Amino acid sequence: MAQTRDSFFINNQWVPPASDRRFALINASTSEEIGTVPEGTEADMDAAVAAARKAFATSGWSDAAPADRAVVMERFMGALAKRSEEIARTVSIQNGMPLSTSRPLEGGFSVGLVQYYAELARSMGQPDVRPSQMGKETLVERTPIGVVAAIIPWNFPVTLALSKIAPAMAAGCTMVIKPSPGTVLDSYVLAEAALEAGVPAGVLNWVAAERDAGAYLIGHPGIDKVAFTGSTAAGRSIARSCGELLRPVTLELGGKSAAIVLDDADVGAFIEGVPFASMLNNGQTCFNGTRVLAPKSRYAEVVDALADFAASLVVGDALDPATQLGPMASSDHRDRVESYIAIGKDEARLISGGGRPKDTNRGWFVEPTIFADVENSAHIAREEIFGPVLAVISYDGEDEAIRIANDSPFGLGGSVWSSDSAHATDVARKVATGTVGVNGYLPSIGSPFGGIKASGMGREFGPEAINAYQNTKSIYVMG
Repeated sequence: MAQTRDSFFINNQWVPPASDRRFALINASTSEEIGTVPEGTEADMDAAVAAARKAFATSGWSDAAPADRAVVMERFMGALAKRSEEIARTVSIQNGMPLSTSRPLEGGFSVGLVQYYAELARSMGQPDVRPSQMGKETLVERTPIGVVAAIIPWNFPVTLALSKIAPAMAAGCTMVIKPSPGTVLDSYVLAEAALEAGVPAGVLNWVAAERDAGAYLIGHPGIDKVAFTGSTAAGRSIARSCGELLRPVTLELGGKSAAIVLDDADVGAFIEGVPFASMLNNGQTCFNGTRVLAPKSRYAEVVDALADFAASLVVGDALDPATQLGPMASSDHRDRVESYIAIGKDEARLISGGGRPKDTNRGWFVEPTIFADVENSAHIAREEIFGPVLAVISYDGEDEAIRIANDSPFGLGGSVWSSDSAHATDVARKVATGTVGVNGYLPSIGSPFGGIKASGMGREFGPEAINAYQNTKSIYVMG
């Protein structure tokens, strides 16, 4: 699947880059080069922003009736659906996401995002007339915010791109999208779908670049709003830039979520839920519940069950449909994960994994790793590892479980497991986090997703996401 691309998608054209710098793309499962793509510079960002600004001002997209934008979005959805398998395989070969994950999420869930926001767009634009205490009435109008800079990470490059693109399109915005250097090929597939669907020129523009060019885009005077998913450290830097500029920003950042196993939980059901709730995408998922909180009375049972689970996982090439756990996305990221495993060996008791699979010398694999006897103050319990590493922490009573869950700089995901769903829901309400699951964890397209504390600000998914791409104006009609 060797691929070489020589241009950026700007103003519905394949535009040659401003420099000869290129990114090499690597198969995470084999560590072999699979292609190269151009690396964007400030000049490329200028061209993309100019195209987006022109489209916002003159194409009629921002002024169109939302129902008319919905028609275009539905065509875009259809073009993406036709490419579902190509999208899934393209993502998997780049970042190591198993096909068993990329097919339903990158190839399916992402298409559902466009469908959902197209349907919402059809219901937008109705007059919002409110009573006035000092006059006749107030008209509340919502208009597109303008040109959006979307900064996309490598772990779910398609879903996290479309989680920004779809609501922004529904609102009438135009965009400059910067994919991560490690996962660029999928952005070309999305661009081809947009072109086929007849998305107006300049509405969607893609330029892959490193952080310096990304920082330039974030601070560009032609940008009206920034939407970012990535690390907390990068998010803080972007927040500082946008704060200085008084520029709206949505930040979906890191996590260190807690999976609370209550004393009446079905441990077997919990283990069945771990692949999605705690170790999705080889552990490279921001909402993963990587702190497992187990009651002292059942601690050994939970630890043993997790050890058996880790040993049972099929580790292998991301493109093999039988694979349950693929490689880390890059050699640098594997080094990072392994550095935390080394720390964990000094902080806790290693009960499973901790090394590299012995049957392969290719790719960037890490064994699924379980640590027991972990204190919540340990580095492996407080810092985001972003790999297949779980820390099992004991607690004595539900109040202590909730205290431990909330004793974290992050607040993005989490889960509560119990044979009594109503009681688990009551516990979930006490967990300080942006999202939490009961006897499982599955984000819903129609409900807001995002974090508190160091996990970010703002929300994606649901109708709430559209608000982030709109300006709101009140017109006071006095007589």
